[in-house]
Amino acid sequence: MTPFELMFGVKMRDKDDGILKLIEEEIIQEVNDKRQELREKAKESIRKIQEENVKYYNRKRKEAFSYDIGDLVAIKKTQFSQGSKLYPKFLGPYEVTEKKRNDRYVLNKIGTAEGPIKTTSSADYMKPWVSSEDSISSGTDE
Repeated sequence: MTPFELMFGVKMRDKDDGILKLIEEEIIQEVNDKRQELREKAKESIRKIQEENVKYYNRKRKEAFSYDIGDLVAIKKTQFSQGSKLYPKFLGPYEVTEKKRNDRYVLNKIGTAEGPIKTTSSADYMKPWVSSEDSISSGTDE
């Protein structure tokens, strides 16, 4: 508030009041125009930085391994307990029962091994199951 408004409780009337309003409106319009320009520049620079980040991130990234329904897999343990340093790092075997989007799979446990009966997992926590019979038979064929 101005000192006049504090003293008398009303705004002071002035002859140049109309001119001041026009100047004030022009200044506000100019600021709004510049603001839109600045927003466009900021949006463009953000888009450019995001493109560079995606390019840098995908530089050494490899495509996830794709599993089919019925494949046997082992899943990585994500919960560790005390003294589990010498325990196996993977659980399994599990059978792939359903494919979901973004390299995710629904799995059912085969046998009585440790681990959940039904679970979901992503491809980066899975690897193909190799049984000991498969490795022995492949070594004797030569």
